[in-house]
Amino acid sequence: MLRLQGEMIRGGTSKCWVFDHQDVVATGVDVETLLLAAFNAADPRQIDGVGGASSTTSKAAVVQASSEQGVDVEYAFAQVGIGDARVEWASNCGNCATAVVLYAVHHGLVPITSESTTVRMLNVNTGGRLTGTIPTPGRAAPDEGTARVPGTDAPGVPVLLGFQDPAGSTTGRALPTGHVVDTLTGPGGPVEVSCVDAGAPAALFEGKAFGLDGGATLDEFTAVVPALTVLRRQAALAMGLVDENDPISHAVPKVGALARPASYRTTHGVLVAQAEYDLAVRMVSMHAPHPAIGLTSAVALATAAAIPGTLAHRVARPTADGTLRLGTPAGVITAETVPAPDSASPTVLLHRAARRIARAELLVPVLEGRPA
Repeated sequence: MLRLQGEMIRGGTSKCWVFDHQDVVATGVDVETLLLAAFNAADPRQIDGVGGASSTTSKAAVVQASSEQGVDVEYAFAQVGIGDARVEWASNCGNCATAVVLYAVHHGLVPITSESTTVRMLNVNTGGRLTGTIPTPGRAAPDEGTARVPGTDAPGVPVLLGFQDPAGSTTGRALPTGHVVDTLTGPGGPVEVSCVDAGAPAALFEGKAFGLDGGATLDEFTAVVPALTVLRRQAALAMGLVDENDPISHAVPKVGALARPASYRTTHGVLVAQAEYDLAVRMVSMHAPHPAIGLTSAVALATAAAIPGTLAHRVARPTADGTLRLGTPAGVITAETVPAPDSASPTVLLHRAARRIARAELLVPVLEGRPA
């Protein structure tokens, strides 16, 4: 058994295990082998590991202090497989970045010098730069807070998360194909898509192409996930994210369906009126509908909605103040775009919440460098 220190932290609507880079190195096992064993990734129930057997609870971040100017913390994000002995390293996760902020403040990776503390982060998967600001009353790291986000009733420490210059974070271009709209061929025939790279690469389709409107339930959306899975592969090829012979990724690009606002009920039964939001969205997370929305997907949507001609711009209710209210299965999430200096793309701000759940020593069964 290997012993590995870690913390489970809820960031937004995800749970993320956060590990110190030096602790991972000290095990003498490569990080992917370590995570596969710790999470029991090969088992779809992850019954013999710390994974939660869902895409939003099978996540990890490996963190270290940064020597790069203007960066406090570097972190690698891992989407650990569920019933699949594989780790996806190709994307970022905003909810896990929210967890990293709280971890960094508690572990002294940034100094606490005022009533609020900002952590400047570099996601090494994508090269994306983020900031996270939390209250530090009395110049102390908080354990509790009253902030809530759609998708959970549990309160947490408020985190203002900012994605800096997010456009082209993976491919170098906000529109990787060079077009605001492309046509792909799905199981039902040709379908329009907007391929956007901001926060994370995303392939965004109109829901009406699949018979969905803004009030689509998760069950209704589940029925189109197989078609979107096929289209995700085509979008990955069109965006230059993979070659024909590369293995299929279930994490990149993000993929989802958009629609004009319509009244609907959240998964908790709360009625959301048509006027309460600007764009309906249902996203896929790995193999299944996302219960809310990944933050990098929210960044992609906010960026796409600001580009004339994209499907998001076509479908979204116009807004004048840089805010975009997204109607998700869990409720309404607001993204705010803030103009950036020079030629940088606008910073996208999102309000999140985080809470430390556990500090633990993991006993990891690794045999001869491979998961047991």
